[in-house]
Amino acid sequence: MPSKKVIGNLKLRIPAGRATAGPPVGSTLGQWGLNMMNFINPFNEATKDLMGKDVIVHLQVYEDRTFDWKSLGRPVSDLIMEKANIKKGSGKSHLDKVGKITRAQLEEIAEIKKDQLNAIDLEGRVKVIAGAARSMGVEVVA
Repeated sequence: MPSKKVIGNLKLRIPAGRATAGPPVGSTLGQWGLNMMNFINPFNEATKDLMGKDVIVHLQVYEDRTFDWKSLGRPVSDLIMEKANIKKGSGKSHLDKVGKITRAQLEEIAEIKKDQLNAIDLEGRVKVIAGAARSMGVEVVA
């Protein structure tokens, strides 16, 4: 059987366990003519343990108006802000530092995101996370 033709790849940031037929889920899925309840109920069930925290979701839409979705967990920036105990990143990251993060905390985040980062080993993953932290104005300390 030939595989279905993909007509769209969507990336959404949705509060875990709280997807509704309203924006952003309803408006995005509605544009593609998808049955949003086929996404909302399974998504809310699968992410209820992260209730209220944002989750990144990739949706692949097929020609016959069916879709597959995959939750990628929490965004790296949210994990960094949580570990550094800050509300938001710096607008001028090279000038204004808003927090600090340790190597151990970077390793924790790298372990959580290991399947999604483009790195060969822990050291490479830590460097990717450290770069994201620096771009947010978070200082990496030893």
